[in-house]
Amino acid sequence: MELRPYQQAAVDALYRHLRDHDDNPCVVLPTASGKTPVIATICRDAVQRWNGRVLIVAHVKELLEQAADKLQTIAPDLAFGIYSAGLGSRDTLAPVIIAGIQSVHRRANELGRFDLVLIDEAHCIPPDGDGMYRSLIADLKRINPHIRVIGLTATPYRMQYGSICAPENILNAICFQIGVRELIVQGYLCPLISKAGRQKADFGGLHTRGGEYVSSEVEKLMDDSSLVESACREILEYTRDRHSVLIFASGVEHGDHIRQTLESMGAGCRCVFGDTLEFDRAQTLADFKAGKLKYLVNVNVLTTGFDAPNIDCVVMLRPTLSAGLYYQMVGRGFRLHPSKTNCLVLDFGGNVVRHGPVDAISGDGKKSGDGEAPAKECPACHSVIATGYATCPDCGHVFPPREKNKHDKSATDAGVLSGQATIRTYPVQEVTYSVHIKRGAPPNAPKSMRVDYRLGLGHWQSEWICFEHSGYARQKAEAWWIRRSTVPIPDSAELAVEQAYFGVLCKTKAITVRSVAGEDFDQITNYELGPVPNIDCENPCPHCGCREVSLSTYSESLAEEHCKDCGSRLRLVPNMAMRDVDPEPEYVPVDDGIPF
Repeated sequence: MELRPYQQAAVDALYRHLRDHDDNPCVVLPTASGKTPVIATICRDAVQRWNGRVLIVAHVKELLEQAADKLQTIAPDLAFGIYSAGLGSRDTLAPVIIAGIQSVHRRANELGRFDLVLIDEAHCIPPDGDGMYRSLIADLKRINPHIRVIGLTATPYRMQYGSICAPENILNAICFQIGVRELIVQGYLCPLISKAGRQKADFGGLHTRGGEYVSSEVEKLMDDSSLVESACREILEYTRDRHSVLIFASGVEHGDHIRQTLESMGAGCRCVFGDTLEFDRAQTLADFKAGKLKYLVNVNVLTTGFDAPNIDCVVMLRPTLSAGLYYQMVGRGFRLHPSKTNCLVLDFGGNVVRHGPVDAISGDGKKSGDGEAPAKECPACHSVIATGYATCPDCGHVFPPREKNKHDKSATDAGVLSGQATIRTYPVQEVTYSVHIKRGAPPNAPKSMRVDYRLGLGHWQSEWICFEHSGYARQKAEAWWIRRSTVPIPDSAELAVEQAYFGVLCKTKAITVRSVAGEDFDQITNYELGPVPNIDCENPCPHCGCREVSLSTYSESLAEEHCKDCGSRLRLVPNMAMRDVDPEPEYVPVDDGIPF
């Protein structure tokens, strides 16, 4: 199984981070983008390339089954075992163990020594206290103090606490992240469209507990007979041409009320709750995935780990203050399927307006600093769209100009009219580089170097530098490189990425981004750059005495230094930002190193 380009970039970035940092990284990939193939690749490399041992941990058995399936596909010769009471297996001796956290959190001594722990859906790790994950990892560290922990998640934040990565947490830094919008544009995820319910509940009177609405109050509010009947009529109206509709209810009684109402209107519907018998649940899900059942109601059981690519409508008949739960609900419609061109999101809980588009969630559930919601509802067609639109892109409704609040401390710079630009400057917190291959391109098509700038929690901005192209694209790439380095301009994306990680480019301190409502991508218009680094030899060239060098690829793990003046070949050095490592003797091959 060949990884998609962004999946391979995630693996490469992870290995670089493990080699260069002494902490525990997190890989952020959107729901339905394929975390499991990434996990399987890491396991194969750890065991077969570096003779290591890996423990995969997840909290639901569906994720364990997915990991086992992908391991069999990607590395059929890799032995693995499963330790899960729910799956009826307690293997302990294989080089890769796939385990349920509930089954193993007190079994570290029974499992033995591991080099890597991979935690799927890592946002489930509690931010403080003991917890099952912390207990397991603490015991595993007593067996192997050098064990490394890797998290994988689509939502690297927790309600109330913000980012799951911090120096004091189990996970310390995000080493790779790619956004929903980019994968939709590239054709790897299904496009979404949103509609709000016509009849709405008033959520203003709800109380909160632990950062979320009190569940009993939510169910009482949403289970109003007139609201349920109105919502079900809208669901039937909007889904006439849809095939598989997944409905999230606010409680068991509410869910059963929805089922009864849909059935009374002539629609076949079933429910899956936490106490649904295993056989009934398995049969219901099988029928839904096979297209034999159109409407399926659940209460918080079909979020993480539920994979049904045929879902072309997600209905949220509940509000939530949790950005992660909102994302997980909507994410059930991300997967591609031949039967659908998009996925409709029907929101009766005000969640899209509350949290904003799923590709721009802040992670804390809060609105922007000026109090403006990140999305708004069209009063004519009930589409939920970004706040910046002055004209609804679905029906053409023209919104009245926004009046400036007399209490605003300063005028907003957000665009009010469709097509008006918003320009903001952001400090850059991190820069990553990867080789980008356009989806569906032939094998000999030119590649580009993708540069990702991390601007904040979950906020990345990307650009593509086209060294392998011709004409204007190549000219732009040359100008981009000359501003940042004294090293000769590379002729390939692979070489550009290697040299970038070698440290030949200056630091990018800040970027200015131009955003236009309705356009797919934002544009970087300016950079604040640090000083261009001097790439000098530790020893002068024996032929001409020059101390400046250029680089070229020697192998996957090594680069060659050449005298920039006379071109003489000088020595081999490690690739990928390892310049501070003591080099091996001249022209003696060095191993690429175990990354853990």
